[in-house]
Amino acid sequence: MNKIPISKIKLYPDKTNRKQPSLIRSFSSFRYECGCDEAGRGCLAGPVVAAAVILPPDFICPQLNDSKQLSPRMREQLRKIIEKEALAWSVASVDNREIDRINILNASILAMHKAIDGLQIKPQFIVVDGNRFKPYADIPFQTIVKGDSKYLSIAAASVLAKTHRDELMEILGEKFPEYEWKKNKGYPTAEHREMIRRYGCTEYHRLSFRLLKEEPF
Repeated sequence: MNKIPISKIKLYPDKTNRKQPSLIRSFSSFRYECGCDEAGRGCLAGPVVAAAVILPPDFICPQLNDSKQLSPRMREQLRKIIEKEALAWSVASVDNREIDRINILNASILAMHKAIDGLQIKPQFIVVDGNRFKPYADIPFQTIVKGDSKYLSIAAASVLAKTHRDELMEILGEKFPEYEWKKNKGYPTAEHREMIRRYGCTEYHRLSFRLLKEEPF
């Protein structure tokens, strides 16, 4: 199957991202630089999901940005482009029980390591959104605060992590519709906390988190 050039793929305007960013192609000089990011770190329910992405050196996509700055429709369009055009990509998750056992920071890093494990190409360098990471094998890495709004590969990982996690939470939401996970994706909205107060916790809630505001840490 012939690859469709990115320039030929139609993207709908994203009103939430009117000023299109100009992201940096890479941090290092290595060909196989992998961008990593996670989604769901602050949620009360569900897994934390991470993505790892290696983009081709000539990858161009002006609409790509931190997934939090994009509309759901734009994220889904970009997901298709990233998954088609990336040299390699992988998504992995760590469930709520493991989050409770090892804490959310360690779970986020574990999810990123698992995502890197799934790449079909071994990266030569890793760039990670944020300021915390643990060494992966013998591969050099760099953490970058707000990296998802600065570097293409991290932004791409941000989009994949977010869209894959949202999809999973919508599936779980069919099992527990009263918590409105299709809408809130497990984040600590007032409505979500009210449903926890009313119905209690599910098997997917993170018991190590403060589920209700009045609960002590």
